[in-house]
This record gives sequence, C-alpha cells and structure tokens, in this order.
Amino acid sequence: MKKHLIAFAVMALAAGGAMAQANDTIAKVKASGSVTMGVRDSSGALSYTLGDGKYAGYHVELCQRIIANLEKAAGKKLEVKYQSVTSQNRIPLVQNGTVDIECGSTTNNATRQKDVAFADTTFVEEVRIAVKASSGITSIAQLNGKNVATTTGTTSVQTLRKNERASGIDFKEIFGKDHADSFLLLESGRAEAFVMDGSILAGNIANAKNPADFKIVGEILSVEPIAIMLRKDDPAFKKLADDTLKDLMKSGEIQKIYDKWFVQPIPPKNVRVGLPASESTKAAWANPNDKPMEDYAKK
Repeated sequence: MKKHLIAFAVMALAAGGAMAQANDTIAKVKASGSVTMGVRDSSGALSYTLGDGKYAGYHVELCQRIIANLEKAAGKKLEVKYQSVTSQNRIPLVQNGTVDIECGSTTNNATRQKDVAFADTTFVEEVRIAVKASSGITSIAQLNGKNVATTTGTTSVQTLRKNERASGIDFKEIFGKDHADSFLLLESGRAEAFVMDGSILAGNIANAKNPADFKIVGEILSVEPIAIMLRKDDPAFKKLADDTLKDLMKSGEIQKIYDKWFVQPIPPKNVRVGLPASESTKAAWANPNDKPMEDYAKK
C-alpha cells in the first residue's frame, strides 16, 4: 500500500511540475529548445503567410524581438516553430501550451483576460466596413437587407449589431473560416460587405487582384486594443515581453517597424497597405499598458 501511495505521490508531483512548467514559458522553452509562435494566414500586415511555412508582418516581427530576449533568458538559441491559428482555436492553443506566444490580430478584452494574458498594446484597431467600390454603400444604414461577411470566432458583427446606428437594420451574417475566406465572400459577390478590423480589411484589399475595386467605408464601429497573447499566470514571461516592447516604444523603433509593414511596400507582391499609425496607436506607444477594450469604450 505504501509503495502505491509513494508512486501516486511521485506521479502527482511530476504532473504538478509539468503544469507549473506549462505556465513558465522561460523554463518550458529552455527544456525543449524550441518556442512556438502562433501566426495568422491573412490578418493583413499584422500577421500573414508568405507560403512555404513562412510568415511575416508587424506582430510577427515584434514577436521575433521578444523571442530574441527569450533566448537570452533561456541561455540558448531556440528553434522557432510557426503554428497557424484561427480565430476559433487561438486561445485554447495558448492555454494548452501548443502555442507559446500568439502573434496575430487578437483584441484584448475583459472576457479573454480571464483565460489568457496580453502583452502591452502595440496596435489600436478601428473596426470598419469594406465594400465593393461600385456598391454605393457608404454607411451602416445601407446594410439593411444585405449579406454581411465576417470571420468565425471574431467579435466584429456583434460590434456592428450593438452600434446605435444599426438600430432597426436587418442584415444576414455569413461566415468565412478565416479572413481570406471572408474577403472572398465579398469579392465573389456572396456578401455585400465585410465587417472587420480596418488593418485586416486594408491588407486584404491591397492583396486583391484589383485593389481599386474595393473601399473601406462608413462609421468607425469600435476602437479595440490589439495585442500579442501569452499564457495567463506567467509573470516572468509577460515582464520579458512587456520590457521588450517598452524598449522599442521608448526608442521610437516601434514606429519604424510599424511603417515597414503598414506604410512601405511589403512582400510578396510589394504593395502598400497604406495605413499610417493612428493617434490611438501612438498614444498606446506613449503610455504602455495592457488595458482591455472595455476601458477604451469608457472614453
């Protein structure tokens, strides 16, 4: 009996140790020799695929800067793995340890903060509407009776429905599995509008066959802080990530990194997204914080 109890105790301690390490990213990557970056295939210039398992974008580069400091903390060079995530699975994959740092287009809100942590805000998003330039649609009111596309697992259409100017507007939601799929719904005419973060809309338009066929219109539906996502209850890694970003903000280098992806031509097609940093984004750089979107709504 004692042997069984001892064996059980050893197993419990081992399980506890594994659980603790899962929430200690520095220890986890030091033990494994690798770090897994969660990336998006079509989140505009924030995070997108170049094909052949390669990814690029503003948040991808910021995560690379964080990982460079993570390697110093771990005391070794790490193999960087890329894990494509979606709006539906990104939070569970961070929680269960599959992804160590999520470098996509995730809104920091109070509900999500119960499950995951966020590094300091690096981008402040405005949710907008994309339409075909020939549609004549310029406002929320003109979406009445229309098909409106959005991406499964995102909050954009709920945001649209809650907007006071959408009162009495009846539209049908159709869902794309990812942002590229949602844009295809607009491009193919199956939807008359695509509601999403402005940067994602701008990125997909810039990479369309004929960018001039589309435009971003209408009212700003909401202002949302977008941040790099981390596991909850891992203060050492959060501090490392925040300190890395604060250094970039303080030095002004984050502006150069931002312009590289949103103002200058970007691969693979060398097109410009053409989205200069907003005053809200610059304010987040000037006063680093991880406040959820609910705090922005109070303004």
